Amino acid sequence: MRAVRVHEYGSRPQLDTVDEPRVSGPWDVLVEIGAAGLCRTDLHILEGQWDGIQHPDLPYVLGHENAGWVREVGAAVTNVSVGDAVILHPLVTCGLCAPCRLGQDSHCESSTFPGLNVDGGMAEYMLSNARAVVKLDEGLTPRDVAALADAGLTAYHAVRKAVPLLHPGSHAVVVGAGGLGHIGIQVLAALTSARITVVDSSPSALELAQGLGAHQVVRSTSEEAVRESVADITRGGADVVFDFVGEHGTELTGPQLLRNRGHYYTIGYGGEVRLPTLDLISREINVIGNLVGTYNDLVELMTLVAQRQVSLHTRVYPLDEVQRAIDDLDSGRLVGRGILVP
Repeated sequence: MRAVRVHEYGSRPQLDTVDEPRVSGPWDVLVEIGAAGLCRTDLHILEGQWDGIQHPDLPYVLGHENAGWVREVGAAVTNVSVGDAVILHPLVTCGLCAPCRLGQDSHCESSTFPGLNVDGGMAEYMLSNARAVVKLDEGLTPRDVAALADAGLTAYHAVRKAVPLLHPGSHAVVVGAGGLGHIGIQVLAALTSARITVVDSSPSALELAQGLGAHQVVRSTSEEAVRESVADITRGGADVVFDFVGEHGTELTGPQLLRNRGHYYTIGYGGEVRLPTLDLISREINVIGNLVGTYNDLVELMTLVAQRQVSLHTRVYPLDEVQRAIDDLDSGRLVGRGILVP
């Protein structure tokens, strides 16, 4: 089968021909990939940022946002059948450790992370397990939802955690309306009655945000201008800031957009949050990290998608045009999410 593989960090991935994975265990699920999302994390993987955390053996197949059709299952699998359309939770988990028993799939002590430390889904087939597969409602196709497996799940997880903070009359500021942020805006609109202000440097991203539920938008031209605009719109600062970028300065500006006792949710990454401890104490602000999401988060998100409350803004690329897709994402030409279709 064809597969997009990392051979060395700092270099472009290659489209290789490799053996198809095989079902060998009772809980295995073999999925024919219908679509794989392209994520900024894939750029960080290629740069080598994840090597110190995940230690994958090179070469391996990229792709951690995956959806497709079940083609074979192990003897113990009962929750899906051959032919079912499914979306895959990003982690393949054990179900036995303490985090799994608490429903905290992202923190499984014995998990693998396809696309980060084992072969992922930028290929024609991928091997997963019964705990990772969510059957899609009729009317949803893998191409429609693949990027929701990570980008959508991560955005949903962050917003879902913040729902108790976003009462009527509250203000939420979304920093970045790209591949993650444009999903977060829709989830905010679906789950809360907060006023939503979106900050981005791209006019096209801000136009998209307005069409997805943003009440107001701010074009990011300078740190000072953003602070002044947000302070004026929110009358003193946001209750919650969702930073879907987390680098290039947003991680420095984001906490400054909060009112006292506000909450800075960092979802994107790559930068470094720097806050004087006196500010943390005197203003009683909170900094919250967000890692992917739970299996139940993914099920709930798929319900919103089936109800047409959340949708993806995508650009589709054939698998053999993966490098063009990467270049479009890296240069900022890609608005929304890139989808690779084998």
